[in-house]
Amino acid sequence: MDNSQNMSHQAGQAMGQAKEKASNMMDSASNAAQSAKESCQGAGQQMQEKAQGAADAAKNAAGANK
Repeated sequence: MDNSQNMSHQAGQAMGQAKEKASNMMDSASNAAQSAKESCQGAGQQMQEKAQGAADAAKNAAGANK
């Protein structure tokens, strides 16, 4: 293999490695976004349940549930 073929081969390898790294970084970012979304949904559900509990407690205290 002459020098220009070797350089072309190395450039192709570098490009392939760069594409693989970019793909891995995108996968990682996607996974992080999904985890954040799930955490927010869980927190929202907990807040909703606490608010419902507080509303029920206030109704009980006021005698509205009788």
